[in-house]
Amino acid sequence: MCGIVAYLGYRQACPIILKGLHRLEYRGYDSAGVALMNDGELNVYKKKGKVAELENFIAEKDTHARVGMGHTRWATHGEPNDTNAHPHYSTSERIAIIHNGIIENYAALKTHLQQQGHEFHSDTDTEVFVNLIEEIQQHNHCNLEEAVRLALHEVVGAYAIVVMSRDAPNQLIAARKGSPMVIGIGDGEFFIASDATPIIEYTNEVVYVNDYEIAIIRDGRLELRSKEDVEQTPYIQKLELELDSIEKGGYEHFMLKEIFEQPRSIMDSMRGRLEMNAGHLNMGGFRAYEQKFVNAQRIIVVACGTSWHAGLVAEYLLEDLARIPVEVEYASEFRYRNPVITERDIVIAISQSGETADTLAAIELAKSKGATIFGICNVVGSSIARATDAGAYTHAGPEIGVASTKAFTAQVTVLTLLAMLMGQKRGTLTDTKLRELMVELDTIPAKVEKALLLDDEIRAIAATFCDVPNFLYLGRGYNFPVALEGALKLKEISYIHAEGYPAAEMKHGPIALIDENMPVVVIATRDSSYEKVVSNIQEVKARKGRIIAVVTEGDDVIRDMAEFVIEVPYTSEALVPLVSVIPLQLLSYHIAVMRGCNVDQPRNLAKSVTVE
Repeated sequence: MCGIVAYLGYRQACPIILKGLHRLEYRGYDSAGVALMNDGELNVYKKKGKVAELENFIAEKDTHARVGMGHTRWATHGEPNDTNAHPHYSTSERIAIIHNGIIENYAALKTHLQQQGHEFHSDTDTEVFVNLIEEIQQHNHCNLEEAVRLALHEVVGAYAIVVMSRDAPNQLIAARKGSPMVIGIGDGEFFIASDATPIIEYTNEVVYVNDYEIAIIRDGRLELRSKEDVEQTPYIQKLELELDSIEKGGYEHFMLKEIFEQPRSIMDSMRGRLEMNAGHLNMGGFRAYEQKFVNAQRIIVVACGTSWHAGLVAEYLLEDLARIPVEVEYASEFRYRNPVITERDIVIAISQSGETADTLAAIELAKSKGATIFGICNVVGSSIARATDAGAYTHAGPEIGVASTKAFTAQVTVLTLLAMLMGQKRGTLTDTKLRELMVELDTIPAKVEKALLLDDEIRAIAATFCDVPNFLYLGRGYNFPVALEGALKLKEISYIHAEGYPAAEMKHGPIALIDENMPVVVIATRDSSYEKVVSNIQEVKARKGRIIAVVTEGDDVIRDMAEFVIEVPYTSEALVPLVSVIPLQLLSYHIAVMRGCNVDQPRNLAKSVTVE
């Protein structure tokens, strides 16, 4: 959940680290800090708040150093303040650490370390980690590398750490388990980060550190070793990330940029998979396990947040097109329910970051039961990509805004292709229907582009409702998950309480909330449940609810009922979430901006949730 960045080389470390922290700030922004090595002195500077506040704090300090590390925090243990911010010193202040993750047995370790004379100043589990390293080094009279390795055998939980020591001023030691870490390799310099965004400006050669690996950078070289002290061969990969993809590009916020990138990101998600000229669908991960998919008795989808909503869309798609039972599970609950899983089940794990701890835990459980795991994620080299049997990248490009937008539509696009492939191979989707869907899917980027032209109209609607305390979102069928996603976006970035419901369920309780002050967003596109949704709108209108309706172009029926109508292009029922979600993303964005909220970095949230 936190962001880490470190540098060792010939340049000044501090400017590189601070720029990297700004790029990682979407991962956490409660506090920030740096540790810098200068002439054998290890200096730690840290401050509550965003990276800009840290920059102001250190502006007059001596930050000359060619070795250093930095951290931006999303709080787990201890409230956000200067003391709990990273980096953390050991008791002697000879060692410093930054840490992304959570140490589950920190309390027992802390008690033991206090008995050995170690002092603690923060409420964090991370300070326990660095003192454990120091205790092991003092007790065993070993070097820092060995002390870190032995400490990793003692801690339980998830971590990505970087460690520095006054006794080894030209060395960085890093390790990971369950939290992401990538090392950039330049010409006589090295970069460590939670993801590639701080690195791409300097080099496109990277090594993705695997779980239980320890990286030692010294004497101009990178050495990788296992936790059992066996040397590993680093696998150097070329980054395909472009620098302009992580800049705002003239937009006021990353979120708005990413909303408007969706025509391209959806197209990129289909590229090489939807081959219109050949009339062919292709997905490498599916092809490798085609018979497993054909013979599967059930699909289980595990995901969290927005990815869970994409999974709900997949439930409709897979049951409709492939005629296979589907269960959609919150990954955070899945492993605690003692679920029944067999070798004929396929588990689809969905995560934008590919690092979601709850989803990774669900994968581990399903693998232990013999299920085949198919991953869908956006980040190349991520933990989920490596933990699954097969999968598909969404190719949505970097998503910096904490509230997912283009990740949702990219996931739904890939899941649509997967459902179409399964339907084709299982014989449940006719060639004619398959061709119709392919043709229509090919038009979706243009239809999303058209829906984005509604931006000014939606901004005007937002101005009417930006001060209300509650919202209700309603949808049926394929649009029910869209209602949930619309409500989540509004909650995440505007802090307005919002709930999504199946439209038919409104009368079973939520209708009690509706009065002349309650805005109700109804997704009412032309589909098989259209007439039923019209009836639901009438029920809201009879109770004086303020109706905002998302409808298909040319709909005159609902226009006479609703206070506001947003018209989106027509598309096939199975593909409508890709279009109907666009106005809801824009509505949330504009309301949040009008309320003065930080839409890219909403309070209490982080982009990559790497703790359970």
